[in-house]
Amino acid sequence: MTIRVLLADDQALLRSAFKVLVDSEPDMEVVGEASDGAQAVRLARERNADVVLMDIRMPGTDGLAATRLISADPELADVRVVMLTTFEVDEYVVQSLRAGASGFLGKGSEPEELLNAIRVAAAGDALLSPAATKGLIATFLAQHDGTDGRDTAGSERLGTLTGREREVLVQVAGGLSNDEIAERLTVSPLTVKTHVNRAMAKLGARDRAQLVVIAYETGLVRPRAS
Repeated sequence: MTIRVLLADDQALLRSAFKVLVDSEPDMEVVGEASDGAQAVRLARERNADVVLMDIRMPGTDGLAATRLISADPELADVRVVMLTTFEVDEYVVQSLRAGASGFLGKGSEPEELLNAIRVAAAGDALLSPAATKGLIATFLAQHDGTDGRDTAGSERLGTLTGREREVLVQVAGGLSNDEIAERLTVSPLTVKTHVNRAMAKLGARDRAQLVVIAYETGLVRPRAS
């Protein structure tokens, strides 16, 4: 199955470079290019994109606003957004995940990292590049959410989870894959996948990246001291 990729960046030269890279892969193709967020949203719908590589800073409608529009549109529920940033140590990282992005990647990443990001996002998994750790996300969430970063409404939603679902959610927030969680909890990967899907449904999470944000915002997982 070919992954349909939409490129959204106001720099034509960068889009051209990404297009050459993506089109060189047998399992993916570039189906459109956008120079601003509004165009990205329109093309995501028109071209049936699976993954949007979205620059955060663009003129007019920026990447964050565009990602929010995509995430809020039921017709685009299957579209995954990977945010591209110039500097990964940036609060835009957290804002992009809150907006509904499946993850983020630095523009200076290696080609294989970018291609892997597309595949991971298309599969519905959360993508956090090696340089952008869960600790960074946790720290920003704590710093920008009131006194302790706790989301009261979200905390109440956690009450709908079973004990095992909460346990799996903690592991997801720790960056573990289904196979790794299964090994740690001594269950099958399919069982873990079932718990993850149920947690997503109960918490209204779009994907695993949203589960990570919810785990930190509700205080279920706390930032580690540096």
